Parts: sequence; structure tokens; C-alpha cells
Amino acid sequence: MPSLADHQSNEFTKCLLIGDSKSGKTGSLAALVKVGYKLRILDYDNGLDPLKEFVRKECPDKIGNVEFRTLQDKRKPTTAGSVIDGTPSAFINGIKMMDHWKYKDVNGNEIDYGKPYTWGPDTIFVLDTLSRFADSAYDFRLPLTPGFAQNKYDGRMVYFDAQNAVIDALSTLTSDSFQTNVIVMAHVRYLDLPDGTKKGFPQAIGSAICSEVPQYFNSYALYENKGGKRTLRTTSTPLIDLANPKPFAMAPSYPIETGLADFFGVLRGEQIETKPKLRKV
Repeated sequence: MPSLADHQSNEFTKCLLIGDSKSGKTGSLAALVKVGYKLRILDYDNGLDPLKEFVRKECPDKIGNVEFRTLQDKRKPTTAGSVIDGTPSAFINGIKMMDHWKYKDVNGNEIDYGKPYTWGPDTIFVLDTLSRFADSAYDFRLPLTPGFAQNKYDGRMVYFDAQNAVIDALSTLTSDSFQTNVIVMAHVRYLDLPDGTKKGFPQAIGSAICSEVPQYFNSYALYENKGGKRTLRTTSTPLIDLANPKPFAMAPSYPIETGLADFFGVLRGEQIETKPKLRKV
């Protein structure tokens, strides 16, 4: 029988990070690049500009350690509103990338980083964000729904199929067999609970799975902005229940500039230098 002392709690970190829009989620990833992690980002928000600028400023020599693929379905305006232009593929292309990070760039060159579940502890698979990833799942499932072509379909079926697809993806990313670090970012959705209270959850497709998503992650943190000061919070609030595997070693919050490096350092049992050392004169 294995002993609890032998549990490999810090080999890989699977982390859910949530925050309001423009709370600094994407840009904060630069702290991880600075301390040497390689990032592979599935970008569903098309918002990597802050990360690019922070990496250029803080660690320009490591900008090559960030690989990304932006996945968004094309849309076109119609008299009935904005609709998908062509066959929606952003969701299924993301699922394929989770299995094998391989694609052709705009110049037709093949990019191949192999199987994500073999990348190891020095690499982080990033899904940015779950909110838009879930939207793409809905768009993908909609035309596959029986009766869609005749505009006679059950909308509940579309939500049900899309929700199952999102949960399946999260289950894959957080499984023991997916042997690399994972960060999933999401916006916050506040829901009224049956007991009359209100709670914040990661925004996904519909509301049925919002409360289910955190169950897949041992590490769950929140971006806050109070009085213009942005932090990565690790302790629960009245509205959002947070968690991490090392609550006695983890600080209640970290500055956003170094927050993720500090957070990963505690979870992985690493001593990470996030501030420059002063030279004695």
C-alpha cells in the first residue's frame, strides 16, 4: 500500500485562474517566462499583446520560449446579426492541439512541438480563456444538432453537448496521464444560489457546469484589482472559494508582477528569485 508521504503532489501543477476582464490575467504569465518556463498557449481571446510587451521588457532573451496558436472562428455580419462564416473549427482544432501540438503557420511551414502530455515539468500548457473556449464548443456543436438545417432543433441539446465537450477537455488536461503543467484562465461569472447567496465561478457555457469546473483543479486562484493595485489572491473570499495544495506555505496574495512565479515556486517546492539582487558597493 503506498504511503501518503510518497504522493507526488508537486510534480505537475494544474491551475485554474479566474478574474474579471482586464484584471491582468494574460500579462501575468510573463513572470513564469522570466523564471524559465516554456509556455504553449491556446489563445481563444486574441489578447496576447500585454504578454508580448511584458516579456519584451522583463526577459527579451526568453521571448522564444512562448509558443501560441490563436483559434477563433471567422464571423460575418448579416441582417440577422453576426454569424459564423463557414464551418466552425476553432474548438475541434484546439482539441487536436491538446493531443498533438502540430499545425501549419501562415507561410505553410509545419510547426510541431509533439504531444503536450509528454512535455514535462519545465513547460506549461495554457488555455486562455476557458470562457471563449466554451463559446467555441457551442458554435461547433450547433450545426451538428439534429434539425439545425431546418431550424427545428432543441437548444438545450446544444448546450448539453457543448458542456460535455468542455468537461471532457478539462478532464483530459487535469488527468495524471497529461504530464505537463496546465493553466486554465477564465472570467468570473456570479450566480445566485438556491439558498439566496451569490457565488463567483469560472465562466463557461451556460451556468450548469460553472460550479463543476473548479472540481478538476487542486490549485485555484483569483486576480484582484483594489485601488489600482493588482494581486493574485490565494485565499477564499466571501464570493469565491479558492484552494491550493500547500495552504500553510502559500501567502494570502502576491503582487501580480511576480505572482505566478511565486505561486508555482511554492507548489513545486522551488526557491525562485523573482526580484533582482542588490549589489553591495
